[in-house]
Amino acid sequence: MLQKFAKQAWRRRVLGLLYGCLMPWVCSAQVTAPAEIPVERFFQYPSILEAKLSPSGKKLALTTSKGGTRVGLVVLDLANGYKAMRTGGFSDADIVEFDWVGENRLVFSVLDLAAGGGQDRRYAPGLYAVNPDGADLRQLVKRQGTPFVRDGSSFDHTLEWNHRLLKVPLPQEGVLPDEVVVGRMEFGDKRLHSMTPLWLNVRTGRTRSLELRGAPALATDWLFDSKGQPRVAMTQRDGRAAVYWRGPADTAWRQLAENDVFKMPFTPKTVDDAGNLFVTYSDGPEGYGVLTRFDFAKMQPQTPALVSAPGFDFNGSVLLERASSRALGVRLDTDGEQTIWFDESMKRAQAFIDERLPGRVNRISCRRCGAEDMVLLVRSFADTDPGKLYLYEAEHKRLQPISPVMDGIDPRQMARVDLHRIKARDGRDLPVWLTQPVGLKAGQPVPTVVLVHGGPWIRIGHWQWQPMEQFLASRGYLVISPEFRGSTGYGEAHYRAGWKQWGQAMQDDVADALLWAQKEGLASSQACIAGASYGGYSTLMGLIKHPELYRCGVAWVAVTDPFLYLKGSWWVEDNLSDSGRRHLLPQMVGDVEKDAAMLTANSPLAQAKQIKAPLLLAFGESDLRVPIAHGERLRAALREAGRPPEWVSYANEAHGWRMPSTQVDFAKRVEKFLGQHLKAQP
Repeated sequence: MLQKFAKQAWRRRVLGLLYGCLMPWVCSAQVTAPAEIPVERFFQYPSILEAKLSPSGKKLALTTSKGGTRVGLVVLDLANGYKAMRTGGFSDADIVEFDWVGENRLVFSVLDLAAGGGQDRRYAPGLYAVNPDGADLRQLVKRQGTPFVRDGSSFDHTLEWNHRLLKVPLPQEGVLPDEVVVGRMEFGDKRLHSMTPLWLNVRTGRTRSLELRGAPALATDWLFDSKGQPRVAMTQRDGRAAVYWRGPADTAWRQLAENDVFKMPFTPKTVDDAGNLFVTYSDGPEGYGVLTRFDFAKMQPQTPALVSAPGFDFNGSVLLERASSRALGVRLDTDGEQTIWFDESMKRAQAFIDERLPGRVNRISCRRCGAEDMVLLVRSFADTDPGKLYLYEAEHKRLQPISPVMDGIDPRQMARVDLHRIKARDGRDLPVWLTQPVGLKAGQPVPTVVLVHGGPWIRIGHWQWQPMEQFLASRGYLVISPEFRGSTGYGEAHYRAGWKQWGQAMQDDVADALLWAQKEGLASSQACIAGASYGGYSTLMGLIKHPELYRCGVAWVAVTDPFLYLKGSWWVEDNLSDSGRRHLLPQMVGDVEKDAAMLTANSPLAQAKQIKAPLLLAFGESDLRVPIAHGERLRAALREAGRPPEWVSYANEAHGWRMPSTQVDFAKRVEKFLGQHLKAQP
């Protein structure tokens, strides 16, 4: 049951602390850091999770954990001396996502961050609406049967749990006030089967149909314009995908593309009100993802591309002006995040902010963008700093600090992060991220942790502060994070080069990253390998395939049995869909029948007797992506081989650690384990 905080106690704790840290460098200067930074410092709740300006730019909403143990919602009235208003907060749940609906209404969803990821099996995030001052709180979507304190309000139109927010339209002619678009989800085969959009009034809770005549059946993804009108619908079933379009001048939907899910010619990104569809597609021999508009006359993406970043896929967003929905610029992430503004006024504003906050990424969101009285919210961060929030009022040329994103983090004590491009043993380009402990110098190698990312079909490295990497570096370890083949973000060729290469070329890439760092005089011969999910699998295969490189391994929520992962079992519950197992995984990992010999040779469970190094295993007892059966079976095999691993499992945690208490406990276990097998320098 969601319980509201007492109002006066909340104001004393939260708002006082928020005002007390309007000058973040003053607050941080009052903290004297110990010689060794406490583990808890790295795995705390952020002080500020998210911040958004209201449509007028006269209010600022924040989700914050300041002054309490839960994440609540605060609104600052910028036009009234930064007056702080308690908007929402509960004693047994955390507000995790929110958005403005006009100037005087917000919607938000909740999770119980203190209960662990296992809660997601039982409760949905729900949806709530509230005024900036906390009045007229209304539950719009249930949390799968969770009771809610009604406080005398009427909740006659609460939707069932299987609805989620899809789009908040901008206030303008033709848009009814207080309405948002939500999607009704239908599930089957352990996956989303369809998503049907409809209008929802955030004051009354009433719904009405959205015009979908002629739209494709069983669409699962939608893109909307600023008025909340659906422009793109996407379907995926039986290994095939399709994209459909209905522009502002169109009376019917038309198909733009249909193909095998792995052969789609482009991916829709966003739409504007002028009828432009922005898409990404793979370009050149390496297949780097580029951004462009779709050419409806030729029925293909326009060439040349609008934005390309050689060496990287386009990973970012198109920045649309709220008033007109025109493209102001693009934001993308290469070896660091950058914003390319098309609008000259925004170019000048970015240059002004960058000059005052040098050597950092300064991410800007704007209201009245480009106008003389525009308001900018700036999230300024670096590899050594989780970030600080600033507000810039162009009319007064005033840059006002709001709050640090995390408390107690001294950038001077944090590790630097760099991206290197090296060559794998077969000549393939291999991006490698290094998190280097303070004082590291070439020619003075230090003990090393090779941290392998999960997925594996994701990009993990960014020029940002990341807790596990910074924690390990604070203990004196060089942290190597390779973007091995199979990772996304570095071209279609790099991604596809990892197909059916689990434990093989993908594993060689991990080893090559360590060997390169040793050759460069950065990493010593004392190294351990660690990782979660696929990274846990790679940890185990590293100990099997390259035992001479690693003194120990730390694997959590790790795939240990490829056959269990690919086939599933009547006796083991998981959340992998039958469709994914039929149409996707056989191409990406292997076919359990045709590739049985290869999968057995690269199965940590089947090859358990070859694991000789010390091993720490950790699993979530509520994990449905990689069920704890993976860990239990490997643990039994290692015991039978006479080399039992260190073991820990966490109740109500799923595929990763959500609770700070779990994160801290696990980090302490890792620190102790590495200390026993590596000699970290102080």
